[in-house]
Amino acid sequence: MLPKVNRLQKQKDIEKVLKKGKSIKEESLILKTVENNLNEIRFGFLVSKKVSKKANIRNKIKRRLRELIMMRLKKLKTGTDNLIIVLPGLEKKDFPEIEEIIIKLFKKAKLV
Repeated sequence: MLPKVNRLQKQKDIEKVLKKGKSIKEESLILKTVENNLNEIRFGFLVSKKVSKKANIRNKIKRRLRELIMMRLKKLKTGTDNLIIVLPGLEKKDFPEIEEIIIKLFKKAKLV
């Protein structure tokens, strides 16, 4: 599980990232990122019912993404709020494929 300091929890923070964030798309994922005035990097995840009607599949996707983020947390630059939006198609990919997409996203966003 992501440490509490690395989670986007408040609705106003999520809305700020959605409105003001810079978008980067890679296959079935969109990364929205915006600067924050903290010394931490924070993440949030959006998986809509368009991806899957079943909650267990949406939760499985979020768990996989959280795990991938946790593995790279120490290597990422701090000072940003990030929102990962999942598009339909990601539910069919396995863990290594999702990992490659996340790595490409981070490189494009210059978070690594």
